[in-house]
Amino acid sequence: GDPRGSVRGRRLITDIVHSRPQGLATKIGTSGIRITVQTNYFKIVKRPNWTIYQYRVDFIPEVDNTRLRRALLHEHRSLLGGYIFDGTILFSSNYFKALPNSPYVLDLVTRSRAGELIKIKIKHVGSVETADNQQFQVLNLILRRAMEGLNLQLVSRNYFDAQAKINLENYRLELWPGYQTSIRQHENDILLCAEIAHKVMRTDTLYNILSEAIRDNDDFQTAFKRQVIGMVVLTDYNNKTYRVDDIDFNASPSSKFAQKEGEISYCEYYKTRYNITIRDLKQPLVVSRPTEKNIRGGDDKLIMLIPELARATGMTDSMRANFRLMKAMSEYTRLTPDRRIERLRTFNQRLKSSKSSMELMKSWHIELDTTLVEIPARVLPPQNIVLGNNKRYLCDSRADWANEFRNSSMFSQVDIKRWLVITPRRNINETQDFIKMCIRAAAGMKMKIADPRYDEINDDRNATYSQAIDNAVSRDPQIVMIVMKAPNEEKYSCIKKRTCVDRPVPSQVVTLKTIAPRPEKSAGLMSIATKVVIQMNAKLMGAPWMVELPLRGLMTVGFDVCHSAKNKNKSFGALVATMDMKTSCRYFSSVSEHLKGQELSDQMSINMTCALKAYREHHGTLPERILFFRDGVGDGQLHQVVNTEVKFLKEKMDEIYKSAGMQDGCRMAFLVVAKRINTRYFTNKRNPVPGTVVDDIITLPERYDFFLVSQAVRQGTVSPTNYNVIHDNMGLNADKLQILSYKMTHMYYNYSGTCRVPAVCQYAHKLAFLVAESINRAPDAGLENQLYFL
Repeated sequence: GDPRGSVRGRRLITDIVHSRPQGLATKIGTSGIRITVQTNYFKIVKRPNWTIYQYRVDFIPEVDNTRLRRALLHEHRSLLGGYIFDGTILFSSNYFKALPNSPYVLDLVTRSRAGELIKIKIKHVGSVETADNQQFQVLNLILRRAMEGLNLQLVSRNYFDAQAKINLENYRLELWPGYQTSIRQHENDILLCAEIAHKVMRTDTLYNILSEAIRDNDDFQTAFKRQVIGMVVLTDYNNKTYRVDDIDFNASPSSKFAQKEGEISYCEYYKTRYNITIRDLKQPLVVSRPTEKNIRGGDDKLIMLIPELARATGMTDSMRANFRLMKAMSEYTRLTPDRRIERLRTFNQRLKSSKSSMELMKSWHIELDTTLVEIPARVLPPQNIVLGNNKRYLCDSRADWANEFRNSSMFSQVDIKRWLVITPRRNINETQDFIKMCIRAAAGMKMKIADPRYDEINDDRNATYSQAIDNAVSRDPQIVMIVMKAPNEEKYSCIKKRTCVDRPVPSQVVTLKTIAPRPEKSAGLMSIATKVVIQMNAKLMGAPWMVELPLRGLMTVGFDVCHSAKNKNKSFGALVATMDMKTSCRYFSSVSEHLKGQELSDQMSINMTCALKAYREHHGTLPERILFFRDGVGDGQLHQVVNTEVKFLKEKMDEIYKSAGMQDGCRMAFLVVAKRINTRYFTNKRNPVPGTVVDDIITLPERYDFFLVSQAVRQGTVSPTNYNVIHDNMGLNADKLQILSYKMTHMYYNYSGTCRVPAVCQYAHKLAFLVAESINRAPDAGLENQLYFL
């Protein structure tokens, strides 16, 4: 039995997916001001020109600790020459001939510390040529081995500096600074991308959490399970991470499990194996299911862990909600560009000055450049924001036009004549004061809001709110405003289920803390009222502002996925589409649920068919062009999106177009939007201004991609967004696609500024998040043309 969670040979690079459309002339745009930016990449100067041989290493008897495996193999280093060993696979630039009458090339024997003889059998399994993608896996392994020379500690995938840890004692947390690195073939050179990362290490073990659960709850088992299932824990004795899938309260450290040598209890196992004495023999055991990789490697047994040896990692929601803690952390984690550049240079110098690291890199003929790569970039022309009466506002580098609404009307507005406000009776005065403010703010924007009817409720129980909403909807209001005393997940959920599913009506939920703050904070109340009015107008199909669009008949689509909070195996995919912004302010949205790992193509094409139907009903014709932004794709899923999803979607759309008499089919561009990337770039040690595009050198040769910074940040370093064009027969060149993507980041009505992704993606995210967190089922179709989820 193998109760530990060994992950064999973590693969660092997913297979390269060639998604660059055929016949693409150039992916480099032309418009805008040309500038030079610094990036967080170092060039690999000496390109190695070698063949690497790959061997598999087996230990008899089995040795499961990677560090020990390495030590045992290290004793034979004089025989092996320069090599890299990840625990299972050995890479070497030396070729060993097979032994006579044996599948093995080397048969070695070592004594362990305990004095037992251990055989090491090495078998040749293949070779890696220079041009091969696998070469980058080896380069990455060499780099990681070089980083071990900096005394860094590997935690799951990245290296962190435990010596330089920052202790946040009040919160029982440690921050470990570290590096995320990856080597890839970029347009012309092999580049190393280095990003500063921080790992939140909690000083709590699962045993501490269990003790607190026992202290605070009658039913401590359920409470403990609720807190830790799904959490990732780190076990210090083998430096591995595991995901907690279940807790076995019937087992304890005294329970026995079967080994090759016979049965042994967990306490004896840890004593003999790691010399660790388990203190509490009555604690339950933590269950971690084997990952797909383990199962492929032949390990399909459950992994049992001891709570007092498992440290909680990552952050809980209550930590994220703790403003003081987040502020304390951000002082260390949010680095300004100049400090970030400084840290990256330090990283390079550390690698260069570490003797063991340099020797290793020399033995493989690799050299790192000392300076950060500088590359050409462009700043796209600033966009005009169109307000009421065709008033234009030229968006500047702050990318925020909130102040414009003090003296201009919105692009198009819906006057609110019939509406209801549901509020607890004891807070009626504060509510009425706020409503007066909203009416005043609306009048400043030339929008008419009538006095609402008030429904005063006696208490704030969920059932009372539900009943009040039912009564309100029977009066057919345009919108219902609901006042909550304090933010409350369950209550919010109940209200949204009622207003989105059972009694579909646009709703605006506000909390007392927001609308009636303490006197010292009430200065910003007018701006809150303005934002609430803008939001209500957007929910009623008004358009607070617009951008200048050169294209007619364009449908922009955003798609994003959110995992359900209640059921980890369920996810919700949301699709939001515009209906030709040049002539209409309408949107279309729909949500469908799917199970973990399920193909999305059929769901997506059904939703897309509905969007086209809505467009046709509205305009009498199909859109001339479709611009599709797909968010929520991890690196590992790209292959599936390119090879199945897009093809399926394109076929379905072409069918619809052909049956409508358009023989050429549908003109569509499909872009994958990625936010969680490690690329950063800087202008003169400062953040680049919104609209800065990079489409060469650090982009990838197998993709039609570009990076765009569209948002302005006030602290820390701005993260660019990566756009990867997978399919394009829209007839627009790279330059136009970049500008169009940038224009779309200005249209998110919940914030009068630009956002990180095109607005339709942000809407899709907001909708998927609302359904996954609060509603847990598809909303009523009667709301599909409104941005009710804002």
